[in-house]
Amino acid sequence: MEYPSFFDIAKEYKVIMLDSYGVVKNHKGLIEGIPNTIDWIKKEGKAFRLLTNDASRSQEQQKESLGRLGLKNIDLHEIITSGMMAKQFLEQKITSGKIAYLGTENSAEYILQSGLEHIAVSDIDMDNIDDISAFVFLDDEGFDWNTDINKTVNLLRKKTMPVILANSDKYYPVAKHDVAVATGGIAKLVESMLSKKFIHFGKPDSQMFMYAYEGLIEEYGFIDKKDILMVGDTLGTDILGGNKFGVKTMLVLSGNTREENVDINIKSSGIIPDYICRSVIE
Repeated sequence: MEYPSFFDIAKEYKVIMLDSYGVVKNHKGLIEGIPNTIDWIKKEGKAFRLLTNDASRSQEQQKESLGRLGLKNIDLHEIITSGMMAKQFLEQKITSGKIAYLGTENSAEYILQSGLEHIAVSDIDMDNIDDISAFVFLDDEGFDWNTDINKTVNLLRKKTMPVILANSDKYYPVAKHDVAVATGGIAKLVESMLSKKFIHFGKPDSQMFMYAYEGLIEEYGFIDKKDILMVGDTLGTDILGGNKFGVKTMLVLSGNTREENVDINIKSSGIIPDYICRSVIE
């Protein structure tokens, strides 16, 4: 099937927002041609933002990681992560006690910089949990899946506390046709088991879009939402989030959504992008 060119559509918009995994990079590394696309966006005088549900790295670490892959033409303020939103919430809302987490020490060091002590699930003494005041699902690595997920469930059964999900993605691609369970998938399982609803950050929730939008207005002055294009590879996060926030959306077929499944996925989900393109390099 013939799909329109990303460039033909993007030229009509003043702001281009790109998802990271599946749009800019994949399991192999940087998608070939991406630096040229970013150059084109900027040479056309358009504002650019990279919106990622990756909560395992800070803005600085994201920029360094993309630079190592070969993408050096992104400025720090152009990167917005779900971890930034979770960090902001914790700094404002959790003022005492320890913050327990499931994930890597690296992601914990970045997000849990509120001045409070943080503790990995594996290190929790289940007979001494009075001083634990919040729980954060950070990453799908850095813990023993066989024991620490069970420990998480039992901790949250024993004590009521705010539970924050820093990355809403349920899975991510690790090969052309294979995926791995992401943090959001683990949290969804625990939510279902406990019949509870956690505090979600990242797409499709609106905090990242609002943060990006407010930053754009501060930098450029008023911007109408109809002049913003959100580009992503996943219907349930990128496209749903953009649709909910009221910006135009483009689904690309370079990541989670494959060409052979795109029509049935749209019909079954009811999530309809404004445009469909193969990638942002065509």
